[in-house]
Amino acid sequence: MIIDSDTEVVRYEKRDGKAYITLDRPEALNAYNIAMRDELFQVLGVVRDDPDVRVAVLRGAGDRAFCAGADLTEFLTAPSPTLARKARWERDVWGLFLGSGKPIIAALHGYVLGSGVEMALCCDIRVAADDAQFGLPETGLGIIPAAGGSQTLSRAVGLGRSLDMLLTGRWLTAREALCARLVDRLVPPADLITAVDRLADRITSLPGSALALAKQAIVCGLDLSLAEGLELEARIASRLVT
Repeated sequence: MIIDSDTEVVRYEKRDGKAYITLDRPEALNAYNIAMRDELFQVLGVVRDDPDVRVAVLRGAGDRAFCAGADLTEFLTAPSPTLARKARWERDVWGLFLGSGKPIIAALHGYVLGSGVEMALCCDIRVAADDAQFGLPETGLGIIPAAGGSQTLSRAVGLGRSLDMLLTGRWLTAREALCARLVDRLVPPADLITAVDRLADRITSLPGSALALAKQAIVCGLDLSLAEGLELEARIASRLVT
């Protein structure tokens, strides 16, 4: 069964327990704009609330980019800070990504820049085509990452690599991104969709309650001591014992 959304710049499909979220501005290298923010908020809410969805896949339309960053023609001419804060809290896309109880796989190809990297870092598993390129160019534009990148990047790749990328604007090849643990798997570009679909099928074959609780244990335990984490694990594991 496929359910298609009526959004304009984010396509949504549901098939066999899998949700497919496609950034659909290929003419603009899938740049993240205000309409995409609003539609992602809508779609991620659907994924969260739909009991039939077991796993989500985030991908970009076209051959050139997953997402080449924010559309600065919109975000750098935003309304007043008061209105911007109001929109941020009312449409907290990043909170929906990070708070998802369901696994999210990022299928990355071409340019993965700025907000593209930040969205990928909000996903649980990142699979990249081996010709993808990664970068956070914000400091060169006189700004800093504003969608969590300064925090999520260091948690993924470590302090030194994060500072190298942010303070120099250096891009990473897909191979460098794999070595830095920015991505989890590399595949040939022609195999990206097949590889991600196979991974999503594997996840949907596993018990959904165990997946959700395993993710909760890992994510919630990150900021705890080992002793506290072990206590958390025991509490969560006991919920699966009948």
